[in-house]
Amino acid sequence: MAHTISEVMTPDPVCVSGQDSVAAAAKKMADYDIGDVLVTGAKGELIGVLTDRDLVVRAIAKNLDPKTTTAGEVCSPDPVKVSPSDTVAHAVELMRDKALRRLPVVEKGKLAGIVSIGDLAVREDPQSALAEISAAPPNN
Repeated sequence: MAHTISEVMTPDPVCVSGQDSVAAAAKKMADYDIGDVLVTGAKGELIGVLTDRDLVVRAIAKNLDPKTTTAGEVCSPDPVKVSPSDTVAHAVELMRDKALRRLPVVEKGKLAGIVSIGDLAVREDPQSALAEISAAPPNN
């Protein structure tokens, strides 16, 4: 059983700049077959998380132009985050208490990775239905 986030996180998360367009962020999500990207500021600091739901609710539903609307304008700012040395139990508690599916991993102000509920399921309970779904290859 893994004990720290560093043991279960996905390193090198997919990121976009806060100045990148929503269209560019959506393309990155499609290219990587993921439902979110981390949004960074001018110095590479984490400023938010942009999910596929954010794209729909905060951009498309409001008829914002995806080519001119920036990721920084529609992302969820100030995300809850964990450090690589935090325990898996702490991450699970945060996800449960705040109804989150993913947590950015930050160390000394720099992005170190991301951990998702699927990562935890695959690592901690590989026989669970969620682990099986998370480990399945994508349907393209």
